[in-house]
Amino acid sequence: MRSQGSVSFNGARIIAQLSRIALIGNSLPRRCGIATFTADLQRAIEASCAGVEASIVAMTDRGRIYEYPPAVHLQIDEGNISEYVRAAEVLNASGIDVVSLQHEFGIFGGDAGGHIVALLSRLTMPVVTTLHTVLAEPTPVQCSVMNRIIDTSAKIVVMAEKGRTLLQSVYRVPAEKIEVIPHGIPDVAFVEPDRVKAERGFAGRTVILTFGLLSPNKGIEIMIDAMPSILESRGDAVYVVLGATHPNLVRDQGETYRESLLARVRALGIEDHVVFLDQFVDQATLLDLISMCDVYVTPYLREAQMTSGTLAYSFGLGKAVVSTPYWHAQELLAGGRGVLVPFGDSVAIGSEIAGLLTDHPRRQAMRERAYASSRSMTWERTAGRYLAVFESARRGHRPEEMPPGKAALSAEYHFTDHRAPPAMRIGYFLSLCDDTGLLQHAVHSVADRSHGYCVDDNARALLLACALNRPGEQRLSETLTGRFAAFIQHAWNPDTRRFRNFMSYGRAWLEDSGSEDSHGRTLWALGECARSDANMSRRGWAARLFAEALPVAESLRSPRAWAFTLLGLNAYCAAVPHDAKAEAIRQVLANRLLTILSAVEAQDWVWFEDGLAYDNARLPEALIATGMSTGTSAQVAAGLRSLRWLTTLQTAPLGCFRPVGTHGFGDVRRRQPPAFDQQPLEAAATISACIAAWRASGDRAWRGEAERAFAWFLGDNDLSSPLADVENGSCRDGLHPDRPNENMGAESVLSYLLALAEIRQIARLSQRRGRFVPHLARGPEPAGPLARPH
Repeated sequence: MRSQGSVSFNGARIIAQLSRIALIGNSLPRRCGIATFTADLQRAIEASCAGVEASIVAMTDRGRIYEYPPAVHLQIDEGNISEYVRAAEVLNASGIDVVSLQHEFGIFGGDAGGHIVALLSRLTMPVVTTLHTVLAEPTPVQCSVMNRIIDTSAKIVVMAEKGRTLLQSVYRVPAEKIEVIPHGIPDVAFVEPDRVKAERGFAGRTVILTFGLLSPNKGIEIMIDAMPSILESRGDAVYVVLGATHPNLVRDQGETYRESLLARVRALGIEDHVVFLDQFVDQATLLDLISMCDVYVTPYLREAQMTSGTLAYSFGLGKAVVSTPYWHAQELLAGGRGVLVPFGDSVAIGSEIAGLLTDHPRRQAMRERAYASSRSMTWERTAGRYLAVFESARRGHRPEEMPPGKAALSAEYHFTDHRAPPAMRIGYFLSLCDDTGLLQHAVHSVADRSHGYCVDDNARALLLACALNRPGEQRLSETLTGRFAAFIQHAWNPDTRRFRNFMSYGRAWLEDSGSEDSHGRTLWALGECARSDANMSRRGWAARLFAEALPVAESLRSPRAWAFTLLGLNAYCAAVPHDAKAEAIRQVLANRLLTILSAVEAQDWVWFEDGLAYDNARLPEALIATGMSTGTSAQVAAGLRSLRWLTTLQTAPLGCFRPVGTHGFGDVRRRQPPAFDQQPLEAAATISACIAAWRASGDRAWRGEAERAFAWFLGDNDLSSPLADVENGSCRDGLHPDRPNENMGAESVLSYLLALAEIRQIARLSQRRGRFVPHLARGPEPAGPLARPH
């Protein structure tokens, strides 16, 4: 039977139905602010509400062993994703009512801490997440992870109003999902510093204090530089720097930073006025040392700091605080509760501290204002507010909507709404090119010459060159684009009227005719080149070779070859509008796709074939694009219908995009195809098809589907592992059940870059038009005549 506890909150008595709470975060004795906060919150919850058990799931950095207290019931090796999954299973089986996640970048494994999603997505109880940092300008991968955490959380807690503003403006979090709960503080008496000064060996001195783990972003050197000017007014002043060097800094650099600070003190000749206490102290000692200071200073160097436990503690003990204006300090010290000085300004910080140290009445009034204002922040009050949020999350939780191992996630990037997509980086792509063309494969990130070249990839490369001719992109060089075109010209075999596909590294063709699909894909590239190449002469070349290679398309038997050819025809017919032969072949191939769809389609299988293979979304895309170009509503309707079925099938239980795995290619009517190995080619095809569906129907949900598929590249996938490197434009070859494929071949890289070019284009459309709406009737399947979009 569930026990009831009660706690006071804002003068009211809350009867909590909670009995077990699990806090996920770092824990003491690990040395970091999150560990201190998690331990303090755990103790405050248990002290505030009888009958509630609060336990900790501790993140342990790799290679470290800690003597955790009994409150830590479970440890997770931060880099081992299987331990996150196991932890979810343990929590689900333990009768936990609510999970409280303490989130900070850098404490969870995976890219941008993405491993934590593997845990959250499997939980059956509600999650309340406290964000200790909210980034105003996250990278795409950080944005992906943050969106997934937000979506799996019933409530999001931040510690400052700036956090609420950023959650709403950057991450589009609904206001009702956000709670602002200030950082907790110990409830101690307002005391004068003299007694503790005497006990700690600072009798007769004026004490300035900074505490916390030592690292370069804390601005300690700025405060050291300010000391000579302070000593001119208060010759008895001493600056106490309390705190061990940050463990990560010690691991990477040893004590180099601390030694540089000591050298700075010696250079200024103020050794008697700066004291370094290289300690990580317990709470009782910490409170004592704060109590002895006359002025507390946080000279941090960056504005984007949402939370400072050191600031909250000093403020809560009624200290006169001088701080740079980072976000937390701006809010906490407003209204005369402290003093703000510019970042990196040792003159200003020295002047303000000297003024406070020589004006006792002003300093005392500031102390009293801070202490009185902080009474709502005591750990007892903070625990009460957290318990109220936990209880609200528990009451609003409907377990039937979140069965074990599943969670409804939506990590759409909404690039077109409010965020820029990644930059177009082609450095890695260029590394796969030589004076012949584009090499097929790579071993990890090293081009593999042993497999030579293929027309498939060089055709894709020509498509990329055309895509980069759009406004807002940097064109490929004329030399490189010409090289891809030359490869395609050389691949053409006039004797067979087909394109060769595979060429050895020694430039020997390995066949007289390539596959049907490679022929269709090459026609697609030629059609696009005829329409949008930057070079007028090359556009003429592409149109001529397209017309020469097109007739054989009628004899091809592969539905994908038909689809690729149709995509090429749509571009070619726009460039050469009165080619009757091309128009006729276009209708023949489109009708073939309609025919096979009607022959195979059933209520639970809305597809063109009895199985699924590769580049699946190109089939509905070809129908949608052809129907739009020719005004044939039946083709558009069939394309939308089949694409809708495919996107449903390609949605994982976690809500992320899950393309049909290669293990399922050729399987007949597998209702839930195998999840692995997942290929970048499928994501790129789905993005193109969904954008075509959006343009045809005006339904914004299709744009969301395109963005969801693009998010797969950036880590919103079954393993929360990015495939693409947005810094150099590389892309891994696929997603295995347990890891990404570390090879980065041409097909994968081009799939990412082509997909990125499309996502960037719709982002530019939205920025230019405000909200782009195609000139068509809204609805999932247009009925009646279709107009071409402007």
